[in-house]
Amino acid sequence: MPELRIPAEKRSEFGKGAARRIRRANLVPAVLYGHGEPPVHLSMPGHDLMLALKNPNALLTIVTDDGDHLAIPKAVQRDPIKGFLEHIDLLTVRRGEKVTVEIGVAVHGEAAPDTMVNHELTTLTVEAEATHIPTGLEINIDGLDVGDHISAGDVPLPSGSTLVTDAEHVVVSILAQPTAEALEAELTEAEAEAGVEREQATEEEPAEAAEAGADEAAGGDAASDES
Repeated sequence: MPELRIPAEKRSEFGKGAARRIRRANLVPAVLYGHGEPPVHLSMPGHDLMLALKNPNALLTIVTDDGDHLAIPKAVQRDPIKGFLEHIDLLTVRRGEKVTVEIGVAVHGEAAPDTMVNHELTTLTVEAEATHIPTGLEINIDGLDVGDHISAGDVPLPSGSTLVTDAEHVVVSILAQPTAEALEAELTEAEAEAGVEREQATEEEPAEAAEAGADEAAGGDAASDES
C-alpha cells in the first residue's frame, strides 16, 4: 500500500465553536494518538484527506512542524447528509508493527442458474503489518450451486496477513431462487403478522352486477314501448 503524505497543523483551540471555524476553512479537526504518547490535536486539509480516505485503511504520513508521523485512520466522522468529513482519529503506527483492521470482501463470478447469492459478511478482520495492509479481499463464486458456501477461512489472504474473524463464519452462501408461489406465501404471512387484510371480491358481486345490468336493460325496453 503506498504511503500518502498529508500536511497538518497543530491546533490549540477545542470545542464545537473551534471545530466549526476549522471546517469553514476547509480543514478537518483530527487527533493523532498511540504508543502511550499524549494525543496531538491537528487540523488537516479536507480535500486531501477525503481523497486519501477512499481507502478506509490508508497508510498516511502526517507531516507536521516537529516531523513526520506514520498513521492509519481509526475513526472517521462524516456529515450524515452531505458526507463531508467532520472529524478523524488517527492511530500512530511503526514499520513492522502489526495492526488489526477491517478489510472489505468483494464477490466475483457467476453462481449456477436459478440461484441467489447471500453475501453474509462484507468485511473480515485481519491482522497485518502496518505498511502492508491489504486494500481488499476477493472471492470467486463461479459455478457454486445451492447449498454451497464460502467461509472466512476459505478466503485467500495476502502473505503476512492473519485472519482474526472466526474461520467458520460464513461469508457467502448460495440459496435457491424463490418461486413466485414462495414469494406470495411469504407476503401473505408477513401481511398476516402485520394485521393487514387483503380486499377480495366475493362471489355475489358478479351476480349483483348481472342483476343490475338486467334491470337497466328491462327499463330501457319499457321506455321504448311507451314511446
